Amino acid sequence: MSETDLRTHASEIHEQFADHLDVTVEEVAERLDTLVNEYKVPVSEARRSVTNTYLDEAGMDREEISQGGGNERVEVADIDAPEQWVDLTAKVVDLWDATSDAVAQVGLLGDETGTVKFTKWSKSDLPSLEEGKVYDLRNVVTDEYQGRFSVKLNRTTVIEELDEEIEVGDDAVEVEGALVDIQSGSGLIKRCPEEDCTRVLQNGRCSEHGEVEGEFDLRIKGVLDDGTDVHEVIFDEEATEALTGITLEQAKEMAMDALDTTVVADEMREKTLGRYYRVVGPTLGRYVLANETEHLAGGVDPEAALIKARSI
Repeated sequence: MSETDLRTHASEIHEQFADHLDVTVEEVAERLDTLVNEYKVPVSEARRSVTNTYLDEAGMDREEISQGGGNERVEVADIDAPEQWVDLTAKVVDLWDATSDAVAQVGLLGDETGTVKFTKWSKSDLPSLEEGKVYDLRNVVTDEYQGRFSVKLNRTTVIEELDEEIEVGDDAVEVEGALVDIQSGSGLIKRCPEEDCTRVLQNGRCSEHGEVEGEFDLRIKGVLDDGTDVHEVIFDEEATEALTGITLEQAKEMAMDALDTTVVADEMREKTLGRYYRVVGPTLGRYVLANETEHLAGGVDPEAALIKARSI
């Protein structure tokens, strides 16, 4: 660990005990250095060990010290901006397969207010999180992509398993209405193939990685009109296939036969516009992400409904 990182950890621990013990940042840093650099203890374990030592010396309980070096302690629903250093207590709801060697773990965290994606980097050298367990996570940084917030666990993050249970809240919304428009960027699309990047390519280019080959995917960006409000909804590959009956392989064949990918979106419009749907899922910026979709009885003239929707 670099001297700068070591001093950052030491300063955060020192701040927790400055009013209770006569200890300097240098003394804290020396203890951390011995554990991390000499005995090769992971930084999170080293921090916990040093913190427990000072708790014993001060005769204090962990609840009496400030958490995370002055970070704001938040609930999942409070996460509404990127690049914020926060502390939170959350349950590991789900773990997914990491698609990159740089990622040690990726999954879903949750508390009473909802859920949020997390990423733990391999180089952070943090202990593994277990599905179903509750953790106190200090010094995590928030991130945002296309309106969806997440948190990242890094080498300064402190992980402490808690012997408690959390009833994870449901942050899904339910909307319904006639599908009156399928927006541009729908149909057969290509995404960036780089690890941990899912950006849609524009003219064969990723906004972050430049010109790339791209991998095919299906998506619908639709507009539901319930007669009073309009709701923008994103259907991923699975939801799009269920909605239209068109698989990814069929979409690629259609585009290849026509030498034009736009025929896929045209076919999707033919199959879905004017029909009523109920959609349930979390919000993604201004969009609702369709986790569940139900076709309802009824139909409308999509062109007339879209003109009305745009006037709302």
